[in-house]
Amino acid sequence: MKRTARKSLTREDRVLWTKVARTAKPLPGKAVPEEDEAEAPAEPPRARAAAVKAPPGQSPRPEISTPGSNAPRKMDAATREKIARGRLAIAGRVDLHGLRQEEAHMLLLSFLRRAYEADRRYLLVITGKGSSPASEGILRRAVPQWFATAPFRQLISGYEEASRQHGGEGAIYVRLRRREQAG
Repeated sequence: MKRTARKSLTREDRVLWTKVARTAKPLPGKAVPEEDEAEAPAEPPRARAAAVKAPPGQSPRPEISTPGSNAPRKMDAATREKIARGRLAIAGRVDLHGLRQEEAHMLLLSFLRRAYEADRRYLLVITGKGSSPASEGILRRAVPQWFATAPFRQLISGYEEASRQHGGEGAIYVRLRRREQAG
């Protein structure tokens, strides 16, 4: 029997595996890898670049689009209503509950890229509403800001808060740009 070379896991795979492993009960004598044992994902490349360019004493800010750019905008009311009523199908959904910002950023970008390549158009991103009554939720605030950064705005043409039956304030409808047809 021939053995094939093992493929190494991508950062996204490690993040997902660590999340799944934390939910499973370990076998007797085995332990769940601690945070420092499981290789922690690195910052997204955009965040690393921004951190290098930030002047001392100032926090790095994500690259936000300008009004003239191709930034995602709010969805029109008619499209949002069609999605809410089920007349336009949600082609995919991703749940970011329980993830740290770095993990959520990588997972969301990967999910959107795969959906874009598969010609999916309307998606549901579940951010959650936040864990404390006074908090708006970190991801709930961060995700729309991420949509204005370069890697996301290349994929997304619009987004809007989801209707109540799809998560309301804790979820976002996303409309992906159409893929340009070759030929």
